[in-house]
Amino acid sequence: MEKIVERFLSYIAIDTMSDPKSTTVPSTDIQFNLLNKLKAELESLGLEVRLDKEGYIYSTLKSNTDKPAPSIGFIAHVDTSPALRGGCSNPQIVNYTGGDIRLNDEYSITEAEFPILKKLVGKTIITTDGTTLLAADDKAGIAEIMTAVEYLIEHPEIEHGDIRIAFTPDEEIGRGADYFDVKGFGADFAYTMDGGELGEFEYESFNAAAAILTVKGKSVHPGTAKNVMLNASYVAMEFNSLLPAQQRPEYTEKREGFFMLNEMSGDIETASLEYIVRDHDRLKFEERKKLMQSALDYINAKYGNVAKLELIDTYYNMGEVVKPHTEIIDLAVNSMKEIGIEPIIQPIRGGTDGSRLSFMGLPCPNIFAGGHNFHGRFEMIAIEDMKKAADLIVQIAKNAVNLKY
Repeated sequence: MEKIVERFLSYIAIDTMSDPKSTTVPSTDIQFNLLNKLKAELESLGLEVRLDKEGYIYSTLKSNTDKPAPSIGFIAHVDTSPALRGGCSNPQIVNYTGGDIRLNDEYSITEAEFPILKKLVGKTIITTDGTTLLAADDKAGIAEIMTAVEYLIEHPEIEHGDIRIAFTPDEEIGRGADYFDVKGFGADFAYTMDGGELGEFEYESFNAAAAILTVKGKSVHPGTAKNVMLNASYVAMEFNSLLPAQQRPEYTEKREGFFMLNEMSGDIETASLEYIVRDHDRLKFEERKKLMQSALDYINAKYGNVAKLELIDTYYNMGEVVKPHTEIIDLAVNSMKEIGIEPIIQPIRGGTDGSRLSFMGLPCPNIFAGGHNFHGRFEMIAIEDMKKAADLIVQIAKNAVNLKY
C-alpha cells in the first residue's frame, strides 16, 4: 500500500479540468493525459485495458477462485472541477499536530472555517500551496483503486471474484455516465470511490434538475419609457423573488432540498437565469418543479407570455435502485467494521456517476475516498485515510466470495 502516495502525487500533477461549455467528448483533451498514464499502469500490472475515444477506461482483474462470487466494479473519475485550475505540482505534506495549516502568504486552512481538522490531528495531510485545487476529488479514488488492485495481484492467496475497474471523464460537469458501457463493463454492482471523509458511505443521492428561465423584454428610450418599456432583467428578478429564500443551499442541510441560482445574465431586452434544483424526496422534487412552473405562469399572466422555463431532469436518487439490494449495502458496511472503520451513512448532498449508473442497470453506492474541502484551494486529504480506503476495497473483494447476489 506504500505506493499510494507516489501514485496520488503523480496523478494530481496532471491538470484534467473538465469544461461545462465544451461540446466535445470528453469535454477537454487534457483528460487523456491522465487516462493514457492509467492505461499504461494497468497494462504494466498485466491487465487488459480498453480506453475508448470518449475517454472511458475499462479493465478487469480476473477471478482467482472457484467459489461463487459476484463481479464487483470500482469506479473513479479523472476530471477535476472547473471551479479552480488543477495541476497541483507543489503539494505540501504536513505532519499535523493541530492548529491552522498555512498554504501561502494569502491563504490558510483554519480550524475556525474547517473544523474537520480536529479529526485529522496525528495524521499526515496533503494540501495544496494555495494556487490550485488538490484533485483528491477524485484522484484519491483512482490511487486507491490502483493500489488495491496491485495488492490483490501481489497476494494471490486472497480469493476474489472478477474485479471490474473503470475510470471516467467529465463527472464534475454531470456527464460522467453519458457514454458509460454498462454491459461491456460486466459488473453485477459497483461502488464509486468518490466520497469525502473516512467512513462515509452513501446510497442515497439528490434527485436533480436544471432549470433555465429566459425572459424577453422591450427596450425604448428611458425618456419615453412610461407604459412601454419592459425590463427583462427586472422581470427575471421578480421570478427569482417568487422562490422561497430560505430554500437555498446556504440555508439547508441533511435531507433538505433547495433551489440554487447558478448563473445569471441580462439587460433590458433579454435576461436569463440558470438554476439547479435538488431534493432527496421524489415527491418534494416534483413539487419544486411545479413551484417554478407556477412562478412562470404568474409572470406570464402579469406581463403577457414574455418568459419561458426549461426544466431538465439530470439524475434521480439512487436509493430507489440500491435499497432493494441490501446485500450490496451490508457488504460495504460490514467490511468497514471489520477493518476498524466506523461507517458514516448519510445521503449525498449532491450526486455521483453512481446516481445515473444505478438507473442504467448498475447499482452503485458511493464510498469515501478520504478528501475534504473539494473544488478549491483548501482541499486536503490524510494519507492514512487513503490507505484505509484501499484496504476497504481489498476487504470488500475478499468478503464478496460466496456472497449471494
